[in-house]
Amino acid sequence: MDQSGQQQSMVEAVTSSAPQQTAPMVASGSPATQPTPSFPAAQQQLAYQQVQHFHHQQQQQQQQQLQVFWSNQIQEIEQTTDFKNHSLPLARIKKIMKADEDVRMISAEAPVVFAKACEMFILELTLRSWIHTEENKRRTLQKNDIAAAITRTDIFDFLVDIVPRDELKEEGLGIPRAADSVPYYYVPPQHPPQVGHPGMLYAAHQPRPPVAYMPWPQPPQQQQTQQQQPQQTDA
Repeated sequence: MDQSGQQQSMVEAVTSSAPQQTAPMVASGSPATQPTPSFPAAQQQLAYQQVQHFHHQQQQQQQQQLQVFWSNQIQEIEQTTDFKNHSLPLARIKKIMKADEDVRMISAEAPVVFAKACEMFILELTLRSWIHTEENKRRTLQKNDIAAAITRTDIFDFLVDIVPRDELKEEGLGIPRAADSVPYYYVPPQHPPQVGHPGMLYAAHQPRPPVAYMPWPQPPQQQQTQQQQPQQTDA
């Protein structure tokens, strides 16, 4: 009796020290099934790829529109023979040019060049604004479309302070990333222009940070007179 009791106690000690493994509980009458994988991540990735593909196609279409615009402008300039009729008044342009105190005299050709430059500036800004109008599925060009065109183009960064800040905040435009902006470029003509270097007119724009305006300090006249008086006394 003593030996059988000792053997039973040893068996209980071994079983209690061994790690217990829990078997999976399976309901009676139903086979064991594995959890089905969820597909939200795959669906989100597919939707993201579709959006990126649409955005890429949209950028290509916008670049084609700008390329066609500049090609037409170059052809129009090359075929221009009448330099007397202009869309903008030359007298007004000449008056603006004379607003600079350093400008003394203006040749007759300068206002003509400025008139064409202003016309091309307005046309390009209108085209870029209309691109934003079509993105929002509208048929009326609004002020916020012009604000979007300015903020998306590096060459127009000098107009950011002119655009009302309320327009940028209401539309949530802000300053986009470089990947979201449409590049600014000139399309080289089929043959080089007769006057000037082609790189001066049709060189690609290299984005650079805006240069801060630093006014040149002008010394007062009193300091100049005070400096001249000691020199006269020494002489």
